[in-house]
Amino acid sequence: MDDLDRSILGLLSADARISVATLARRLKVARSTIQARLERLETSGIIAGYTVKLGEAARQGRIRATVLLTIEPRAQPAILTRLKAIPEIERIHTTSGRVDLLLQIAAPSTAVLDAVLDQIGEMSGVKSSESLIHLSTKMDRAV
Repeated sequence: MDDLDRSILGLLSADARISVATLARRLKVARSTIQARLERLETSGIIAGYTVKLGEAARQGRIRATVLLTIEPRAQPAILTRLKAIPEIERIHTTSGRVDLLLQIAAPSTAVLDAVLDQIGEMSGVKSSESLIHLSTKMDRAV
C-alpha cells in the first residue's frame, strides 16, 4: 500500500458511497487509476466490502456492552460455536491479556442483555465474565 491507496481508503471510510469519478477528482488522478487501485485493494482483501456505518440516531434504543470472558483451556472452539449462535453478539475478539475473549454485544433492552449475559455465564467452559455497559461514545474512528 502506498500513499494513494491510503488516501483512497481514507475517503472511502468517510463516505463509502463516493463515486470513482469523485475519488479521482479529489485525488487528482485518472479515473482508470482509481478503478484499478480499488480492484487491487478488493482482490487483495484490504477492502472486504462496502457498508453503512450507523450513526448515533440509529443506535439509540440499543444497549451496548463489552464482555470479558475467561475460559477453560481447550474450550474455545465449543464456546465460539455457541457464542456465534447468539444474535446480540456483534463481535468476538481473542485477547492476549488477563482474559481470553472480548465480546461486543448490542441488545434492545436491559432484560434482553441480562438474558444474554446469563446465557453466556451458564456455558460450559466459561470460568468467569465481566460486563462493561457502554454509556456514551466520545469518539469513534473505526473504519
